Amino acid sequence: MGAENSVTGSCHLLQAGGLTIMVDCGLAQGGDTVAAMDDWPVSPPTIDYLFLTHAHIDHIGRVPELIRKGFNGEIICSHPTKALLVPMLADAMKFSGLPKPEAARLQKQVDDLSWGFEFGQSFDLQKGVSFKMGRAGHILGSAFVRFEDAGSGASVLFSGDLGAADTPILRDPEAPDTADLVVMESTYGDRLHDPRDQRIRQLGEILTRALADNGKVFIPAFSLGRTQELIYEIDRIFSDPGYRGMFPRLQGNKRPPVFVDSPLGLTITRIYAGLSAYWDQEARALNERGDHPLDFKGLIAMEDHRDHLKVCDMNGPAIILAGSGMCTGGRIVDHLQKGIDDPRNDVLFVGYQAQGTPGRAIQKYCRRPGGYIDLDGVRKTIKARVHTLSGYSAHADQQGLVDWIESMPAKPGAVKLVHGETTARTTLAEILEKRGYEVG
Repeated sequence: MGAENSVTGSCHLLQAGGLTIMVDCGLAQGGDTVAAMDDWPVSPPTIDYLFLTHAHIDHIGRVPELIRKGFNGEIICSHPTKALLVPMLADAMKFSGLPKPEAARLQKQVDDLSWGFEFGQSFDLQKGVSFKMGRAGHILGSAFVRFEDAGSGASVLFSGDLGAADTPILRDPEAPDTADLVVMESTYGDRLHDPRDQRIRQLGEILTRALADNGKVFIPAFSLGRTQELIYEIDRIFSDPGYRGMFPRLQGNKRPPVFVDSPLGLTITRIYAGLSAYWDQEARALNERGDHPLDFKGLIAMEDHRDHLKVCDMNGPAIILAGSGMCTGGRIVDHLQKGIDDPRNDVLFVGYQAQGTPGRAIQKYCRRPGGYIDLDGVRKTIKARVHTLSGYSAHADQQGLVDWIESMPAKPGAVKLVHGETTARTTLAEILEKRGYEVG
């Protein structure tokens, strides 16, 4: 009922053992669309369970609407997703037009209905239906979910969004159990990402050049996931002895201020910091040595709007992380209005830019002489250098997707590809079919 033929708005319906189960209930972004709830084959009050694979808005954003239309079942997710769920929805509802008392009531209902579960353990629902979640490696708490009906023995696995291996802070995606049907994401089914060491090198080179001409580096970053990874790796570049030989000019300069200009990003970073039990071994080892991977001298939190405006007007050098990740709104728009027409500055994209978003337009038109972008009605010529670091994507690339499904003990009965643009889905389908998979 969402993201079957596009990237955002994930929403799937499963009926098993007499139960009606929904997996994700997300908002569409950019030019994507989703079915109206009134057109669904089931009504919200009849849904027994809502499973959330992770806390990105394109997977959870319609949960308040679902509750308003009568859903009163259980919301099931991992423990980290449970911790992130209400802050993410509270921020999203600021732009929904709902009166504050109603928004607060919905947040409380979400909190009351939701339950966190552990990875890797099987749990019973009702009527012989059980589920088990595995780590998907996309963001903290992200999960794939496998359902099984004891009566028929049938099983269905929803991948959610799968992440890349060797991602900072996160543990790698786990190998899933085999299922009769796998509903699998395909966001980057047609491309490969840069490896982690290469993306760090690219980031360091961009920062080196930006410091040399006293420019600013604008990074439109999603508050959940990408912001925390960037904080981690920017700190490594400036503090880890292993990088001194790679970026000698950075080591000889004063570290530039790093501004996290996103109230939600700050909230999520604090939640991440309190969930260290779910970090990967590298991040936990740093923390145990007293080198907190999400905090360092020169990291500046911008919570006050007046401070935000001061940073917009200040001169570089500076590194600015701000939302939204696709430049559809938020504080990054103010920064780009001020600085995208300055050739000393850099714009660094580290995540997927959906069709129809300003971020996608900047990527497209920056390569054209005189290319421009309209930002909240303000037309600006793109003179800043624009970069895209695919290695920072929170999604697995083509090889990662293939590796994940091939890690199953046996081939699934069938694979249904979702959550991808047409080219990504068809390219991945061709590869899987050549390897003997039945792809629908």
